[in-house]
Amino acid sequence: MDVAIVILNYNGRRYLEEYLHDLIRHSPGHSVIVVDNASTDDSVQWLRKQQPEVRLIELSDNYGFAGGYNRGLSQISADVYILINSDVKVTPGWIEPLIYLLENVADAAAVQPKIKSLRQPDYFEYAGAAGGYVDLLGYPFCRGRIFDTLEKDEGQYDDSCPVFWTSGACMAIRADAFWKAGGFDEAFFAHQEEIDLCWRLQRMGYSLFVEPSSVVYHLGGGTLDYQSPRKTFLNFRNNLIMLAKNMTVSQLIWVLPLRLVLDGIAGIWFLVNGKSTLTWQIVRAHFSFYTHLKNIVKQRKNFNSKSPHTKHVQLFKKAVLVEYFLKGRGYFREFAS
Repeated sequence: MDVAIVILNYNGRRYLEEYLHDLIRHSPGHSVIVVDNASTDDSVQWLRKQQPEVRLIELSDNYGFAGGYNRGLSQISADVYILINSDVKVTPGWIEPLIYLLENVADAAAVQPKIKSLRQPDYFEYAGAAGGYVDLLGYPFCRGRIFDTLEKDEGQYDDSCPVFWTSGACMAIRADAFWKAGGFDEAFFAHQEEIDLCWRLQRMGYSLFVEPSSVVYHLGGGTLDYQSPRKTFLNFRNNLIMLAKNMTVSQLIWVLPLRLVLDGIAGIWFLVNGKSTLTWQIVRAHFSFYTHLKNIVKQRKNFNSKSPHTKHVQLFKKAVLVEYFLKGRGYFREFAS
């Protein structure tokens, strides 16, 4: 397989300087490409001077994660894209297990490694951990990470297995599957666009996997801090857009109204705890979601017309909110059996 390792960069010179050398060293025989999202720091100048062997694709504007990757990948010819954040540290032998799985599992569209925390190397990292899932209310979570609770990696999730979504922090994806599914939805800009893509891929009959014999370490919050108002807005809005695009009508009838109420409760919680800025971001997210409804209806029709025999995608059968907050189960293994 012809493999292209692609980093989407925005003002990430410090991360490129820290982690790019190891990425190149531990990825022999594979091309490394940086797609620059119109950085305003000296990323481009540093790359040209310090890493001239790395192919550089410069974009004219910051198109976010979704638009940046769509535009960058459209200029790259490869069988497999490995999408990796600039703040990810790879380990020796990280790439071979990912490619092996794609070569040997016919219906596999994408696979992610085990993603651990650079700040706490014994623990899983928020953005992907040991594979992603979506519960029956549409909340994303991971093996090894439920909401903000991160598990210590003790080998409990070292099995390669199907998952609902693979992490945008680091995933290997077949190029033909990526484009058949329509690539990333640029309305998302950033956050949860990979979950939306994985959902569409599953509806088309593909499978997604985690391969824990490949290990990487993610710093996290490299572009947007986890507690930033902008991230709160994007996460709440994009999650609603994703559900409205991909859930069946029978699911949406009861899930969407309930989710709007639960988002309101989250907003009140933020307000009571002195985080009124985040409450306002939830309000903004809802109004932004409403403005997207007309386009969402059009997207559903277009997808169904292009893929008339879509597969029903099974969500995780339990509500993570109930398991986590009411039953006190903070670890995936406590309620996944």
